[in-house]
Amino acid sequence: MHPITITRLSAERFDADLPGLAELLADAVDGGASLGFLSPYAPPAAAGWWRSLSGAVAEGSHLVWAAYDGDRVVGTVSLLPGRKDNGRHRAELVKLIVHRQARGRGLARRLMSALELEAEARGIDLLLLDTETGSDAEYLYHATGWTAYGVVPDYAADPGGTLRDCTFFYKRLSG
Repeated sequence: MHPITITRLSAERFDADLPGLAELLADAVDGGASLGFLSPYAPPAAAGWWRSLSGAVAEGSHLVWAAYDGDRVVGTVSLLPGRKDNGRHRAELVKLIVHRQARGRGLARRLMSALELEAEARGIDLLLLDTETGSDAEYLYHATGWTAYGVVPDYAADPGGTLRDCTFFYKRLSG
């Protein structure tokens, strides 16, 4: 086991890390994480999804952090800054993923902290996210200062295809 490092990915590093990001996403979906994909979800399909984000990563409209145990990608989180003139103060946290073998080491909290620091540096003071109601992720968000503001029934299918409720959260970063 190596010390975990977290890095915001440049476009070049993102492209180089596609195989690791794909393996991470496939592991999470096949492990039951509700991330918008159905299981089984093979790494080639996951690589295709990540690859579809390359342009947005290069232009800076999709910011991605990766956590590494040595050279292996074991976690990720993304930030989608608001693009409308009246929403430049807000952003969405998406795809917080920790590999099943790396859980229980505080990695999700560290990834969220890195994202929040960058958001604040960019003048973003309101973050939004959604997650499956009753999931481990929901408990994490409550424990890290996020406020639930609503539940939508049958919002998204879990990896097995069953519709699940989704809880929506916000977090103020300043004030």
